[in-house]
Amino acid sequence: MSEPIRLAVVVNPELPPGLLANTVAAVAIGLGARIPGLGGARLTDRAGRDVDVSSNRPVPILAADADTLKALTLKALAHADALAVVPFPAFARGMHAYADYAQAFPERDLAGETIDGLAIAGADKAVRSLTGSLRLLR
Repeated sequence: MSEPIRLAVVVNPELPPGLLANTVAAVAIGLGARIPGLGGARLTDRAGRDVDVSSNRPVPILAADADTLKALTLKALAHADALAVVPFPAFARGMHAYADYAQAFPERDLAGETIDGLAIAGADKAVRSLTGSLRLLR
């Protein structure tokens, strides 16, 4: 992904606030791991204090119900060669060790799972075509 990219995080607004925040954080970390250039820079304030940059571009947080999230996930995954796609399936919430998730994941079919959240990054037009009809999370 050498061309400018657009980001979007989509979550189910019916999640309780803590789970919603956790979902956004988890998929954002996944997206940052997949595309390290989204952050990682350091800036220094006038007093000489260094800070790590959170993101070098906007990250809209959009809302979608469970059915829309599942359909969006499957549609985005059909273009995984051109997009970074980081879903958060609800079954992952009960697993507190990545090894358990990594072991369970191959036995699951995302088409049959509830998806609590999704992060997508890719060409502006591709991301907009997937997320353009969604509203901002309020």
